[in-house]
Amino acid sequence: MNYVPHRVLLPQWIFEQAKGNKAEIKRLVLTYMQRYPNYKIIKVSGSFAVCERLDGFL
Repeated sequence: MNYVPHRVLLPQWIFEQAKGNKAEIKRLVLTYMQRYPNYKIIKVSGSFAVCERLDGFL
């Protein structure tokens, strides 16, 4: 499978609620991304979660 990164915009409340705590950001992002079950998080870059789509292309 070819790796094509997908970027998911994360809501601002995640960063406001975490107040700079990286462990809390990670927890909140993982919780939020449960609504995208076919995406595997690679990293968080700015306000985006960079993900790999597990079920291939559309």
